[in-house]
Amino acid sequence: MTDATALTRIQATALDAADPLRALRAEFLFPQHNGRDQTYFVGNSLGLQPRGARAMVQQVLDQWAQLAVEGHFTGPEQWLTYHELVREPIAQLVGALPSEVVAMNTLSVNLHLMMVSFYRPTRERPAILIEAGAFPTDRHAVESQIRFHGFDPATDLIEVEADAEDGTVSMAAIERAIEMHGPRLALVLWPGVQYRTGQAFDLRRITELARAQGAHVGFDLAHAVGNLPLSLHDDGADFAVWCHYKYVNAGPGAVAGCFVHERHARAELPRFAGWWGHDRESRFRMAPEFVPTPGAEGWQLSNPPVLALAPLRASLALFERAGMPSLRRKSEQLTALLEALIHARVPQVLQVLTPADSAQRGCQLSLRVAGGRAQGRALFEYLQSVGVLGDWREPDVIRIAPTPLYNRYADLHHFVEEVEHWAGL
Repeated sequence: MTDATALTRIQATALDAADPLRALRAEFLFPQHNGRDQTYFVGNSLGLQPRGARAMVQQVLDQWAQLAVEGHFTGPEQWLTYHELVREPIAQLVGALPSEVVAMNTLSVNLHLMMVSFYRPTRERPAILIEAGAFPTDRHAVESQIRFHGFDPATDLIEVEADAEDGTVSMAAIERAIEMHGPRLALVLWPGVQYRTGQAFDLRRITELARAQGAHVGFDLAHAVGNLPLSLHDDGADFAVWCHYKYVNAGPGAVAGCFVHERHARAELPRFAGWWGHDRESRFRMAPEFVPTPGAEGWQLSNPPVLALAPLRASLALFERAGMPSLRRKSEQLTALLEALIHARVPQVLQVLTPADSAQRGCQLSLRVAGGRAQGRALFEYLQSVGVLGDWREPDVIRIAPTPLYNRYADLHHFVEEVEHWAGL
């Protein structure tokens, strides 16, 4: 993918014509720019709308109009069990058993619910370990949980600093931190993909390291689900949380996802309980005792947001149609070509911060613009003005995420050509 012929538009056109996933692009709606599809590289922030989403939502609206309350109990898409319609597709997407996953709430809510069960600090083990520069959701959540339990984030929130010039964190640094602080660790909370750098991590190895020290381990997979093949069950983490509005294209503020390993399916763990987490067989007896549903569904609080689940069904159907192995193959090719084009044509303008090793990244490349923040903002705003949309992360990073469900090889050339035009090359 990095030879000279691959760097021409002619070759990009040929790659698009031969792409076995090319038909999936037509399943999405693109924002328009001057009457043409925008060149959209922001699936890492908000995925495009699947064309099938409107029909899925309309179906629920029609049920509501025609059946009212009986919609809860009528037909194969009844609302009482609507969340179960996405259970198996989500399990396939994250490499889990169906009983280990549930679609509920939002990522931050789910993270707090998981920490109620899996952050059980003691005087000897009060600490949580995260990466320095974590997404604010994680940083705020863990700090507030530490304070809630009467401990001090100044001593009990451990942040692993990047040890590479590009801002990435080596596995050696993670190993050192877990070993150094192991006797004090109650929880290791780590991202699947770091949002600013685009670095992907070895979840199985991190899980092994944390559990060897007697700590619980959980993952924030906001930038990993729908981006990388995952194997949550086999990797063995206690829990994971993620959103569905990025690579999984379920819409703004979409209902999120949660994984709880099957070894905790029937464990008597402390949790915040809600009626919808009560065992379904006895739920409607309205008894005062809480009997949790075995598995991840036992952490539900409220009945599922059916209108919010409908677009998720539409997107998951496309993932099932494509298959994650095929999507990953195309993703690796797209990102490798983008990296090669940058190095070949605009190396004096853009520095790639994301690791070059495909095993350490998803589709996103994080790019720093030569000349500092002002130049970076100028390029970012120019690209917006010509219909090439990435996103900006302070203080100085443009993120470009070619998404295999709907991006083309030709899109990468459009991006680099516009960077050349802006730079006067």
